[in-house]
Order: sequence, then C-alpha cells, then structure tokens
Amino acid sequence: MSETAAPEGASRPLTVAVLGMGIMGAAMARNLVRAGHHVRVWNRTHAAAAALAADGATPTVTPAEAVAEADVMLTMLHDGPVTLDVVRQAAPGLRPGTVWVQCATVGLDLHAQVAALAAELELTLVDAPVLGTREPAEAGQLTVLAAASEETRETAAALFDAVGSRTVWTGDDASAGSAQRLKLVANTWVLAVNNATGEVISLAEGLGVEPRQFLEIVAGGGLDMGYLRAKASLILEERLSPASFAAATAAKDAGLILDAARGAGLHLDGLEGARARLERATGSGHGSEDMAAAYFASFER
Repeated sequence: MSETAAPEGASRPLTVAVLGMGIMGAAMARNLVRAGHHVRVWNRTHAAAAALAADGATPTVTPAEAVAEADVMLTMLHDGPVTLDVVRQAAPGLRPGTVWVQCATVGLDLHAQVAALAAELELTLVDAPVLGTREPAEAGQLTVLAAASEETRETAAALFDAVGSRTVWTGDDASAGSAQRLKLVANTWVLAVNNATGEVISLAEGLGVEPRQFLEIVAGGGLDMGYLRAKASLILEERLSPASFAAATAAKDAGLILDAARGAGLHLDGLEGARARLERATGSGHGSEDMAAAYFASFER
C-alpha cells in the first residue's frame, strides 16, 4: 500500500489510458487491470499494445483514441521528447482536468516542458517516476516517487497501490520536479553499483581470479549487497536478455543526471565513467541487453 491512507475513491474503478508498452508500461497496465481498473493501452508498435488484450486491456490505434473518456492518462515512454510528442498526439482526445500521471524519467529540463504542456492542455499533472525494473514491475512492487496536489492524491494513489508496494510523496507541486530530482539521485547510486560490478568482474577475469571468489570474501559483510549479487549473477550466468533495465536506457538516464549535475555546478566523475561504459557497450551491440552489459565495455576500445 502507499504511505497515504486508502482514499475513499480508491475502490472505484477508473478508466486509465496507459501510453507506452515497454518493459515497465506493459507490466503496470497488467497490474492496473488486475486491480479492477478499465485500462486502454497504446504503443507506437501496435502489436505490443494488442498483446495486452489477453490480459483484459483494450488496445487502441492512436494516443487520442486511448485517452478518450479516460479519468487518467499514464505515460511510461522512453524519454522526455517522446513523451511530449505522444501527449501532443493524444491532445484531441483529452478533456480539461484529466489527470496526467507521468512516470518516465525525463530529467529536469524536459520536466519543465512537460509541466508547461500540462498547463497548456489544462491537465492535472502528477510527477511520478518509479524505482524498479522488470521483476518488481511485474509483481506490482515498484516504489513510486510522486508529487501531486492534495486533491489529486486520492486518484493517483488508486493507481500507485496497483503498481507499487510503496509511494513516497515528495511535494504537492508536480511542476516543481521534486520527484524527478529524487529519481535522479537514486539512479546515480544504481548506475554506480552497476558500473562497479562490471568492472570488478572483468578485472577478476583479466587477472585470472575466479569472480565468485570475490563474492565469497565480501559475503555477509559491509561490502556485500543484494544489487551487486543480482547484477553479478546476470553477467556470470550470461542472462543479460531479456533485460530488466536496458543498457541503452541506463545510458540515457546517466546523461540526464549529468545534465542536472552540471546545472548545479557539480562534477560527477564516476557517473561520467559509468555513462561512457554504457554507451560503449551499447555501441557494440549490447544496448537492448540488461544494463549489467556495461561489463563488456572493459573489452571494447
């Protein structure tokens, strides 16, 4: 459940348009259906939306068709520019006052444009990036970072309780970008651990050390962590596909973090390296694999 009290309107089924049927969006749509909401789905590649019909969602051909008569429009698209483009396509079907739950990590500059578009279309914006990858998304165990006005939170919480195990409210002004800021901070840690995992495994192999020996010597101590073991297992067991979170998307997020850091007058040298490794791995054909594929950057010039 979210950290707010269960809203009086939470039990009322909502009509929700979910735009974007990638790893996260498709899983969120399925969980919204399971929670009893009426879910309409759209994706640029229609087959991805059509596949959700078997789960009880209604596939649509255009964004405008998806959002027609919807109480809520939820966007989980690749980045800010795509999000802006798709919502402009949806505009003819939107009604003033429709709640727009924007879940993609778009960064600070693009979030300002998202907020401006919401104001232009008279939509009620909820800034709601999520923490989690394929498995927690499919299990409805995401952590939602959200900013919304008090009067909008009941509606938003009805959705968040379906897709996540925890909601952290970061503010009551969705246009301020407080949820996006917290997401960028959290992703910095994720990228740092992912990068370090790939480097330590590649170095062990290069020096003739069995990588599992490293995992054994840190086991149970202060240097051990679940995320290290999860990413190490993907590399060592060659299970990088299907991705929990793709390397190309992780590289995009690293760029957004670095843009925000420069705006704050900061140098994040470790993250510069993490982005370079992700981009190198992506350039050598590993972009659709799990972000742990940054490991391969150690062997690319």
